[in-house]
Amino acid sequence: MSAAAVTPRRPLRRSTSRRRARRWPRPRPNSNALPSRSWPTSARPCPQRASACSVAPGSVEAEGGIAAMNTETLAGVAQTILDGFNRHYQLFREFSREGKQCFEHADWARAAQVSRERIQGYERRVRETVEIIHSRYPKAGQHSDIWPQIKTAYIGQLMNHRQAECAETFYNSVACRVLHRDYYKGEYIFWRPAISTEYLEGSSPTYQSYYPGSDGLRRCLLEILTRFGLTNPFENLRRDARCLERELLLNRTGNWKAQPNYQIQVLESLFFRNKGAHIVGRVINGETVQPFVVPLLQDERRRVFADTLLMRQKDVSILFSFTRAYFLVDMEVPSAYVSFLLSIMPRKSVVDLWAMLGLQKQAKTLFYRQLQHHLSHSRDNFQVAPGVRGMVMLVFTLPSFQFVFKLIKDRFDPPKTSSRQDVKEKYLLVKYHDRAGRLADTLEYSNVAIPLKRIDPGLLEQLRHEAASSIEIDGDMLVISHIYIERRMEPLDNYLAHVTRAERRRVIREYGNAIRDLAGANIFPGDMLKKNFGVTRLGRVVFYDYDEICYITECNFRRVPPPRDFDDVMSDVPWYSVQEHDVFPETFGPFFFANEKDMAEFRKSHAELMTAEWWQQVRRNLETGKQADIFPYGDSKRFRNRDCRA
Repeated sequence: MSAAAVTPRRPLRRSTSRRRARRWPRPRPNSNALPSRSWPTSARPCPQRASACSVAPGSVEAEGGIAAMNTETLAGVAQTILDGFNRHYQLFREFSREGKQCFEHADWARAAQVSRERIQGYERRVRETVEIIHSRYPKAGQHSDIWPQIKTAYIGQLMNHRQAECAETFYNSVACRVLHRDYYKGEYIFWRPAISTEYLEGSSPTYQSYYPGSDGLRRCLLEILTRFGLTNPFENLRRDARCLERELLLNRTGNWKAQPNYQIQVLESLFFRNKGAHIVGRVINGETVQPFVVPLLQDERRRVFADTLLMRQKDVSILFSFTRAYFLVDMEVPSAYVSFLLSIMPRKSVVDLWAMLGLQKQAKTLFYRQLQHHLSHSRDNFQVAPGVRGMVMLVFTLPSFQFVFKLIKDRFDPPKTSSRQDVKEKYLLVKYHDRAGRLADTLEYSNVAIPLKRIDPGLLEQLRHEAASSIEIDGDMLVISHIYIERRMEPLDNYLAHVTRAERRRVIREYGNAIRDLAGANIFPGDMLKKNFGVTRLGRVVFYDYDEICYITECNFRRVPPPRDFDDVMSDVPWYSVQEHDVFPETFGPFFFANEKDMAEFRKSHAELMTAEWWQQVRRNLETGKQADIFPYGDSKRFRNRDCRA
């Protein structure tokens, strides 16, 4: 490994400076004060470190700072932050609305670009806001003690704001760029939400209600299909209404009876992702609530048709899985959309729902609050994750918490040659790209503080040895400068070791399907060992090791040349030239399965994955703009494969 690829290590040490030696604040008994913790945003030290971060509240310098800033100035800083958020959310909605135009014009390349730009927009608005504060209000960056007053002024401006919880998260992102992490506590940032968003109304209703009992079921379905104002004509509107009606009736229980409140409620905006536009609603009858989700697709003449009706919680949960790209959906009151979605997916994590709506920063805030709450109500320790250790990432877990924590190692084991920056770029690629239901989404944090007493000694030793540059002890806390957090899944190799024969066959096929779906989304996994794939609670196989992924269009898929003579056959090194991006699918077999029976089962469904010709065709399709159709539901659920389209 070259020296350039190695991140310099530094020994783990306790800080000796007066500021570093300060213990993390503890709440007094019966006090409402919140303990200091790291916050889930990318924090940076104050630019004016000596004058800003070293000022203790109550000191003469601090009092002078407060006196130097009048109420109007404090309100001005608060308004600057709110203006930054309002600008961000305005652009967020514009990008989301553009999803409709992309769908109508079948501009799938632009849709992917819109999704990427929307994700990037948040950090840009945060940086712009921080620059404005430093330019207009330099004392705000020099006196940390004034930020409780700024926060109070900000809360006053959030009354009746329709995205208050997201605005609070934006405030935290800005404040954590100005303040040192010692100030990441309730007085300075929004450790808890200050504004309730329950039953918050927008300028128009969040959803519309339809009453089949009085208006007729088919008429209601026709109105639902046509209410969104798509410019594309329907391929066969009445046929689609019949299909929906039949599917809805099939999902009724045997003793079903219409109750006085029988209705179909449909969210105001379509949910756009990839080639689909999704109608999202619910069927209410008595105390029963069922999902009502209709994916709309286009034919080759850009005519719209209803592809299926999803009414099972499991099917809708897969549609909103953490392994898929974020939806483009225009929301005036995002909390109302989350509340609606929770009613049809009560087992779904609220963190996942905020992320799937494209508000992943709010998802990070909620996750971090959940983590801290869990730490306060649990006793187990963080420990090294079970399974085969990775060459690039150090992985640990808290057994009672369904997530894993990943740090980039200081040095990578051979034959890995990537750098730390390379790994970060791979994770960004996954964040921006269509995950096709086969790549796990990650939450990225900076300056995460964990109580030292909750760190297993074996884990602490491994952190010291393999990731010393990413950790620091501050009082009784272990501070991790950069970390990725993913939902915990059982590694595929472990899963196969204890399943039934029938389940083993299913998962082997699912493993091949995962590789196919990734290829269709222009993703080559690189390292396709089973230990790099996991199995979700719904039985889907997902890839989660990203340090070697790349685009299919960057790879050169080749056949292995025939040996020239007996010496070539017996050689332990290739007898042919190999360039940087060359891939030889014929050699994949040992990576897939060493067991002959498993390999035979794999070949039944996926033999072409071990041929260069199949991969070359996938690459040609991608280069000519032919985007693969990857459905979050089985072919058997599609109306075109059902009798209702006859």
